[in-house]
Amino acid sequence: MKKYILWDHDGVLVDTEHWYFHTTQRAMAELGVELPLELYLQRMVKGLNSWDLAREAGIDEAIVQAGQVQRDSYYQDHLRREDIEIPGVIDTLTTLGQDYNMAIVTTSKGADFNVIHQGRNIVSHMDFVLVREDYGRSKPDPEPYLLAMSRYGARPEECLVVEDSQRGLQSALNAGIDCVIVHNDFTASHDFSGARYRIDHITDLPALLAREAG
Repeated sequence: MKKYILWDHDGVLVDTEHWYFHTTQRAMAELGVELPLELYLQRMVKGLNSWDLAREAGIDEAIVQAGQVQRDSYYQDHLRREDIEIPGVIDTLTTLGQDYNMAIVTTSKGADFNVIHQGRNIVSHMDFVLVREDYGRSKPDPEPYLLAMSRYGARPEECLVVEDSQRGLQSALNAGIDCVIVHNDFTASHDFSGARYRIDHITDLPALLAREAG
């Protein structure tokens, strides 16, 4: 029986992934490095750092790091200005919070996460949050979800991961946890063949879990 829901964050609870791509693409272009969407998505699946493309092009590490800082500035500016809400998130969390313990397991950096959640109450529904600085190896490695399970003292069969990307799915599977994929146009080209469930929208999740529990 499922007792714990481990939520991915970007693309599942907030609509941010395309802004992260566009600002990374913009900052890398300023260094003379092209980052087509198809290449970004291919590297995303494997958990590869886009900035390694700049390093491979022979750009000095100090310049690469300055580019990353510029990207972070662009990204956080978009986070403050753009509509990144996903309809139905709060209602879904309110409903599921009555029956499940919940946590966020994200690859977002803490600084970006904090900007996103200024004035939002998503985190109030969670027992804890794991951001990128909280673990050593990122998705698709299982470490983030293994750490979350250890925080709860939970077994894999008691948990459900909610993801929208192939690398997130693989991270969950590598940790032995069932995963439900929420459709996201940005990651629609990914391979989700290993998912236990697939849903069109986050608001479909309470009914799905009610059927499974019944």
